[in-house]
Amino acid sequence: MNKKSIETLLMIDIIILVIILFIAIIKIGEKSNECTKYEYNPILGNEDTGSLFDPHVIIDSDGIYRMYVSWRKKKAIAVTTSNDGINWTPLKIVLNRELSTGWEDEVNRATVIYKEGMYHMWYTGQANNISRIGYAISKDGYLFERRSEPVIYNEEQWENDSVMNPDVIYDEEENIFKMWYAAGETYEPDVIAYATSRDGVNWNKYNENPILKANENKRALDNFKVGGCDVHKISNNSYIMFYIGYTDIDTARIFIAKSQNGMKWERNGKAVISPQKDKFDSEACYKPTAIFDSKNNKWMIWYNGRTANKEYIGLATYNEI
Repeated sequence: MNKKSIETLLMIDIIILVIILFIAIIKIGEKSNECTKYEYNPILGNEDTGSLFDPHVIIDSDGIYRMYVSWRKKKAIAVTTSNDGINWTPLKIVLNRELSTGWEDEVNRATVIYKEGMYHMWYTGQANNISRIGYAISKDGYLFERRSEPVIYNEEQWENDSVMNPDVIYDEEENIFKMWYAAGETYEPDVIAYATSRDGVNWNKYNENPILKANENKRALDNFKVGGCDVHKISNNSYIMFYIGYTDIDTARIFIAKSQNGMKWERNGKAVISPQKDKFDSEACYKPTAIFDSKNNKWMIWYNGRTANKEYIGLATYNEI
């Protein structure tokens, strides 16, 4: 073999190595955008409880995790607590359905915040295939007193039959409640909208709603519809949203979007939590709720995974801020 042939082969080898290295870098980047699921998922729910879905987690002042979760067979909202976010106490119902109101044959999909000595809950009431958003308040986070009428109704054409999945924060800088909610079809909503309130009861819907729709990129995995979300204000009017994105009516994943004002959102189109074959979440991953663990510099994300008609709660961690 002459010198020129050897040089040619060496060049080919170098090109191949560069390509392999480039692919490896891409794979590492993709992996860093994914969550790490807890090895022993699910952390909550079994045959005895039946399906549990749409969790919402807060941390009390004593450092205890408190999860409000929808309990399907009870058609109610329950609470459970944990020292570590993994091991949870037995469920206790905090809000039962109320047939007398005419709009709460089932209650579910709650969000709770603690403000000025009170627990404030916004939740979904469902009856006659219509969903509305209600409000309840409690001193201890267990005994809630509800308003008899919804605080948000389905009024706009794009809201269709239902407004649901409220997610609320209180913005200390602006002295205002901010809500992101899902709307559209009753059981798997279509879009995400935004509203604000001074008192948590009277809400003003954003005039450019909805703020997030199905991804227009037909190759994206959230191109069918979007649903329930969890939003955090992280710094200087910067927001992060964990949301459900649907590829079809039966397949859902969890995605992330970011915003500078809570109304205009940018998404990267990559799922951070996806169904996993032969696991409890083999068909769909729904409704995330996240807490930033500043000690370990990572997000803890709880979500409900589904296989067939069984839904339980799982945990994952995510390192990107």
